[in-house]
Amino acid sequence: MPRARRIHIPGAFYHVTLRGNHREPIFRVPGDRLDLEEIVGDAIARLGVSVHAYCWMTNHIHLLAQPDQVPVGRMIHVIAMRYARRFQRDVPTTGHLFERRYHAQIVDTDSYLLEVVRYIHLNPVVAVLARSAVDYQWSSHRAYLGQPATPWLTTAAVMAVFDQSANRARECYATFIAAGEKDAHARATVDASPGDGFAWPRTPREAADAPVTNAALEALIAEICASAGVTVAAIASPSRARDLSRFRAEIAAAAVRRGVATLREVAARMGRDPSSVTRLLQNRR
Repeated sequence: MPRARRIHIPGAFYHVTLRGNHREPIFRVPGDRLDLEEIVGDAIARLGVSVHAYCWMTNHIHLLAQPDQVPVGRMIHVIAMRYARRFQRDVPTTGHLFERRYHAQIVDTDSYLLEVVRYIHLNPVVAVLARSAVDYQWSSHRAYLGQPATPWLTTAAVMAVFDQSANRARECYATFIAAGEKDAHARATVDASPGDGFAWPRTPREAADAPVTNAALEALIAEICASAGVTVAAIASPSRARDLSRFRAEIAAAAVRRGVATLREVAARMGRDPSSVTRLLQNRR
């Protein structure tokens, strides 16, 4: 049975993963990763694709890509073909370097966008390749902290979700990543084999179905509700009263700013869809 044709949505964000065939390493020496960065930069410039995050692991790569008119599959084909040729020019191998089918998942909400960026940057921690995201050279994490960036990387769209101020957004981003590193270390002891670390992050719907037990988030909600003179129960009520919507937006903004919880976790706690919480934040600006 033929595979379903992939959907191309111009301007959409795609979390793309390309893996080595049979999970074999796709890099031998540091120079291989530099070669890949050169190839990626050339491909996205020619094809009109923006890249918002990346991570070069041992046997797979991650890209958060935003294509325009050219489908993301075309970009992956060009990158894989050119890199494989360069790699196999120096290594006497036969067969395919990469799996024939790449994985691409549409990122459809701001909250999930942040979660995917954090997931990509914490992949080396889960895979026990680095103690902290900042220790890993081959990802875009350091660029988000203000360090020199790969020329073809763009960080503005993701940072704008945190805050309109560049300095404040950087602080919020750092806190957001730090909040996830503890969980990343826990996952590393359970389900990571060295050098792999591959596991897809949950979708917003899956996250909404999962129980949320976050003491820091509960304390934040209680704090804001007390200052506003509303009950904690009202925050999760069906009511769409303007004042309650304003308080919900305040809770969501404070949770992300302080690194207490992700937007999808806040949405789940308040009994709402992540996209509705994102709209509350956009209206708040």
